[in-house]
Amino acid sequence: MVIKVFLASSSGSTAIKKKQQDVLGFLEALKVDYAPLDIACNEDNRMWMRENVPVEKKPTNGIPLPPQIFNEESYCGDYETFFDAKEDNAVYAFLGLPPPPGSKKAPVKQEEAQEEVEDDEAKGEDDQPVSEGEEDLGSEEEEELRQLEQEEEDE
Repeated sequence: MVIKVFLASSSGSTAIKKKQQDVLGFLEALKVDYAPLDIACNEDNRMWMRENVPVEKKPTNGIPLPPQIFNEESYCGDYETFFDAKEDNAVYAFLGLPPPPGSKKAPVKQEEAQEEVEDDEAKGEDDQPVSEGEEDLGSEEEEELRQLEQEEEDE
């Protein structure tokens, strides 16, 4: 199975370029076999991508923007859904691929996961309750939040 990533090599949008680089860099880091397909230089790629993104996943103008990700003919998602899967450590499931050998994921009941999230939100790094309205973000999370806010402003 080959993952198809539809890209625009000559996009004028820095936000799109960053999203494409993020997807490709992460796939390379995971050593996932993928094929980058350019929609800027190849009309057939562009038409195939537009026709195969499900209607409910298309933006209001009807034209999906790159990157769009497929597993062969099966639609996986766009950058936002990829990013969500990456944050949830569920990229292999998102791509429709089996996890690599040696990786293990313990099944977590939904209630247990929710309890952990609530416990984590109620405590800071020093296990002291976080004051209402006070955010407790690590430096990586702060930087990522700044980048996301900047991308939203750029769009």
